[in-house]
Amino acid sequence: MLDPNLDILLVEDDPVTRRMVSGLLQRLGIQKIREAEDGWSALEAIGKQKPHVVITDWSMPKMNGLQLLQIIRKHETLKTLPVLMITSRAEREYVLSAAQEGVNSYIVKPFDAKTLEAKLVKILS
Repeated sequence: MLDPNLDILLVEDDPVTRRMVSGLLQRLGIQKIREAEDGWSALEAIGKQKPHVVITDWSMPKMNGLQLLQIIRKHETLKTLPVLMITSRAEREYVLSAAQEGVNSYIVKPFDAKTLEAKLVKILS
């Protein structure tokens, strides 16, 4: 069971996917979902208020999810921030790249609420 007071930052450039993931989170009882459409906007949002979890897409303009993850992991006060990457890239080299950069977990699109919940519970425990 997820804490309904979790502050989740959802970083996704596609508005349809963003709505879908946001809807899944709401179905899981999460009430505070902030959104950003690229890595730069995400860093701005994190600077204003550090979330409990960042859920980020890999492929985005301006700054992709892997670049965002790299910046988070190098930042002294953010390096332990849980990051869940969502992507359509299931190839082994992408999964390994994300793991090497310190991603907490990885979900390949499409996914359902049950999978999302399981990944979030795992990275928050």
